[in-house]
Amino acid sequence: MDVFATGFLLSLSLCLDLGIVNVAIIDVSLKYGARPAFWLGLGSCFGDLVYAVLSLVGMSVLLQFEAVQWATWLGGGGILLWLAVKMAREAWRDAHRGDVEHPPLPGHRHLFGRGLTLALASPSAILWFAAVGGSLIAQATDGSALSAARFLAGFFSGGLAWTVFIVVTASHGGKLLGRRFIQACHLLSAVLYLYFAGLVLVNGARNLL
Repeated sequence: MDVFATGFLLSLSLCLDLGIVNVAIIDVSLKYGARPAFWLGLGSCFGDLVYAVLSLVGMSVLLQFEAVQWATWLGGGGILLWLAVKMAREAWRDAHRGDVEHPPLPGHRHLFGRGLTLALASPSAILWFAAVGGSLIAQATDGSALSAARFLAGFFSGGLAWTVFIVVTASHGGKLLGRRFIQACHLLSAVLYLYFAGLVLVNGARNLL
């Protein structure tokens, strides 16, 4: 698969987890409209990009050690399978979103900063990048600067596309779709996690066995 497309899909697999960032984007969309929510989502895209760059730089060095390769192969693949099962199970449960209280609408710069902070502080994002993101990113590139740039461009584009999608959907139809929208996110997330689990396990088997 093209490295840009891999980055795009990998970013979507992270965004589709209904964590604190997506809840905040949906909440701002429903309360204030699409434009404020977009600025918040744009900030979160840059936050995810920071983790992607750190994962790319750090894991490319660590993966030179065979012990790390085994850990990322078995550990990363196992966690991705667990996340796929978790998302599939959530797709069939009633999804609830707690109401978040917001002060009067702040400026765009404040919303951008809030999105950036939420992405960097998101427990699910930290776990994802620490456990599986780094290994997947390292495997997606050939080590060259051009390959890394194409991957990061795809990764950022995936986050931006998701932001636009969720903002437009939530601001115009979120109140009508409600639970079905959340369940669809869980189901699509499960499919993506399953795909990347297979990618990690197959590549690991080829390299280590």
